[in-house]
Amino acid sequence: MIIVLKQGVSQQKIEELSAHLESKGVKVNTWFGTSKTVLGLIGDTSGIDIESIAAQDIVETVKRVQEPYKKANRKFHPDNSVIKINENAVIGDGSIAIIAGPCSVENKEQICAVAQKVKASGATFLRGGAFKPRTSPYTFQGLRAEGIELLIEARKMTGLPIVTEIMSPTHLDQFEEVDIIQVGARNMQNFELLKELGRIKKPILLKRGLANTIEEFLMSAEYIMSGGNEQVILCERGIRTFETYTRNTLDISAVPILKRLSHLPVVVDPSHASGIPWLVEPLSLAAVAAGADGLIIEVHNDPQKALSDGAQSLTPDAFDKIAKSIFSLKKALGS
Repeated sequence: MIIVLKQGVSQQKIEELSAHLESKGVKVNTWFGTSKTVLGLIGDTSGIDIESIAAQDIVETVKRVQEPYKKANRKFHPDNSVIKINENAVIGDGSIAIIAGPCSVENKEQICAVAQKVKASGATFLRGGAFKPRTSPYTFQGLRAEGIELLIEARKMTGLPIVTEIMSPTHLDQFEEVDIIQVGARNMQNFELLKELGRIKKPILLKRGLANTIEEFLMSAEYIMSGGNEQVILCERGIRTFETYTRNTLDISAVPILKRLSHLPVVVDPSHASGIPWLVEPLSLAAVAAGADGLIIEVHNDPQKALSDGAQSLTPDAFDKIAKSIFSLKKALGS
């Protein structure tokens, strides 16, 4: 249930109404917007009389919410959420954030060289896998803790905040210096991991699962947010369909749908969606035009020798060209 209050309501009146509602067995979340105050009721609201609440002189409107996700729901939080790491690294403020870097951190020279290149091209975050979930147990699994240390070295050199993937709650203590923790597609419904991430105060980049619906995606975000961590970034990275030409199928419609249903920032991963370097540019431009808040793009200094996902990685020169196109389109769109 959502209760929109009239303008100018005093804090005392808000607290009195909230206390009354909580006495009915529900939890009340208060959101103070730029022009309105909204009370979001979470729990069993069947015992609350809507007409009685609507009759309160401080209440403007009351409506029930059918969607099972509450904290991620735009109805509870009309304004866009903004994730800010520093003055230059923001997601969701109307600009286009670019997260770029290699699939896997391989060595210091590689990650630092790529970090310098992508920053020069306009990237605002550095991505790189330290713990790598791979389909085959015989392929490169990442440098693990050493990989995170190398990402920190690259951050010191460039100032770019770092984004890297976690695979297990037992690894959380190794992610204290990571700026944004990524949850990969395979772990989107690893609910025990999501619960643990809900207990920390750090932004989480949540990737959509290979075959998950939008509602399931938002419910996974809800797991994190219900634990108290509301700094969630949604990432559309392509879903599995019957098409085999591309690695996955980019669900570009998910961008405006997620922006309509939720207040959370939405980024798109064209590299994993396509698996084909020449498709990264058109898919990136399509994502920007659809309203995405950011892009996450794989860049490797020598894709042919990459230890993972080299076939879909861009060279720094190719990334530079695409970044220019992305920023040009964003400017042309007037934001």
